[in-house]
Amino acid sequence: MDAAMLTAVSALIAGPVAAAAAMYGSRGATRAAQEGAALTGYDNLTQRLVAERDKAELDEKTAAARASAAEAKVAALEADNARLRLLVTQLGGTP
Repeated sequence: MDAAMLTAVSALIAGPVAAAAAMYGSRGATRAAQEGAALTGYDNLTQRLVAERDKAELDEKTAAARASAAEAKVAALEADNARLRLLVTQLGGTP
C-alpha cells in the first residue's frame, strides 16, 4: 500500500467521523442552550418567589402593627368607659 492509497483511505474514514463529531457537537450545543434556558427560568422564578415572600413578610408585620394599635385603642376606650361609668355612679346616676 503506497502513501497515496493510505491518504485516500484515511480521507474516506475521516470524513464520516468529522460529520458525526459535528452532529454530536451540535446536539451538545442545543442541549446546553436548553439547560441554560431552564436555569434562567428557574433563576427568574426563584427571584419572583423571594420577592413575594419579602412582600408577604412586610404585609404580615404591617398587619401585626395595626392589630396592636387597634388593641391599644380598644383598651384606652374601655378604660375611659369605666371612668365615665364610675363618674356617673358617683354623681348619683345609674350607668
